[in-house]
Amino acid sequence: MNIPAGAAHEVRLLLVGRGLRAFVDGYVAVLLPAYLLALGYGTWQVGLLSTATLLGSALATLALGAWGHRASQRLLLLGAALLMTATGLGFAGLSAFWPLLLVAFVGTLNPSSGDVSVFLPLEHSRLSLAAEGDARTRLFARYSLTGALFAALGALAAAVPDVLTGLGIDRLTALRGMFVAYAGVGALLCLLYARLPERHAMDQVAAPEPLGPSRGIVVKLAVLFSVDAFAGGLIVNSLLALWLFERFGLSLTVTGAFFFWIGVLNALSLLAAPWVARRIGLLKTMVFTHIPSSLFLIFAAFSPGLPLALGFLLLRAALSQMDVPTRSAYVMAVVTPPERAAAASFTAVPRSLAAALSPSLGGALFAAGWLAAPLIACGCLKIAYDLALWRAFRQQPGS
Repeated sequence: MNIPAGAAHEVRLLLVGRGLRAFVDGYVAVLLPAYLLALGYGTWQVGLLSTATLLGSALATLALGAWGHRASQRLLLLGAALLMTATGLGFAGLSAFWPLLLVAFVGTLNPSSGDVSVFLPLEHSRLSLAAEGDARTRLFARYSLTGALFAALGALAAAVPDVLTGLGIDRLTALRGMFVAYAGVGALLCLLYARLPERHAMDQVAAPEPLGPSRGIVVKLAVLFSVDAFAGGLIVNSLLALWLFERFGLSLTVTGAFFFWIGVLNALSLLAAPWVARRIGLLKTMVFTHIPSSLFLIFAAFSPGLPLALGFLLLRAALSQMDVPTRSAYVMAVVTPPERAAAASFTAVPRSLAAALSPSLGGALFAAGWLAAPLIACGCLKIAYDLALWRAFRQQPGS
C-alpha cells in the first residue's frame, strides 16, 4: 500500500483499535433498545437516548476541531479510551433514565452504523499522514473495512444475552454484562494507544493548523454532509433494530445475525469503493452508489413481509457504505495538508450535530405508530443530498 516503514506500526495500532471499538459498537447498537425495553422504557426513550449520545459526540468533536491542534493527539486518544471505560461501567450500573441519558451525552456510546465518536477525526488525521493519493484512499478503505467486519462480528455477539438467559442467568444481568465488556475494551484501548508514537510538528508534512484557504469548501461540504447525517439519524442501527423488534417481532439472536450479514455486505462494498473510485472518481462513487441504496431503504419500508424487507435492507447494505472511505479521502484531497485535522473535525461535527437531532424524531414516529415514516424520510433526504452534492462539486478539482 506504499506506507513508509516508520508509519506501518502506527497504522497497525490504529486499525486494531478501530476493530476493537467496532466490535463492541456492533453489539451495543442492537442491544441498546433491548436493554432500555428491559428496563421498562419505551420507543421514544430509545430515540431520545440515541440523540443524547450523538449530540454529546458532536460537541466533543467540535471542541476537538477548535482546540485539539493545541494538544497531543496521543493524549486525546488515551482520554477518549478512559471515557469509553467509564461509559460502559455507567450503563452497566445505572437503571434510572436521566442518569443513563447523562452518561450517553458525555460518553462514547455509538447507536449508529458508522463511527461518530471523537476517536474518528483523531485517527483520520494520523492516518492521512501515512499515505498519499490512491494509497490514502485504500488506507481509509482498509480502516473502514476493519470497522465493518468487526462490527458485523459484534452484531453476532448480540445473541450472547439470549444464550446466557437460556443457561438460567437473569436477562437484565446478562445485558448489563455486555456493557461491562464494553468498558473492558475501553481499558484495552488505553494500553493500545499508549504505544502510539508522539507526534511532533517536525515529524509531519505540515503542522496542524485551523481552517484557512479551504474554509469555503469545507463549510459547503459540512452543510451537505449534515443533510445526509440528519437523514441517517432517523434510522440509526439502534432504531433499525427497534423497527425489526416492533414490526416483525424478531429476537436478539435473529436480529444480531441479520446485522452480521449487513456488516459483511458493508465490508464488501468498502473493498469495492477504492476500485470504483479509481475508475470513475471519488465524487461519482459517493453519489452513484448512494442513490440506489436509498431507494432500497424506501422499498423496505413498503415491503408487506419480513423476507422482502430484509432483502431490500441487505441490498441497501451492499451499496450504502461505498461513500464512507471515498468521502474521507475526498475531504483530505480538497484541503491543504495543514488543514486536514481541522477539516476532518469540522466536516464530522455537522454530521454528528445533525444526526443527533433525528433519532428522537424517529423514536417519536415509532411511538406514534408510523413505523414506515423514518425509513421513507431517510431515503428521500439522502437522495436529495446526493443530487445537491453532485451539482455543487462535479466541477471541483479532485472530484
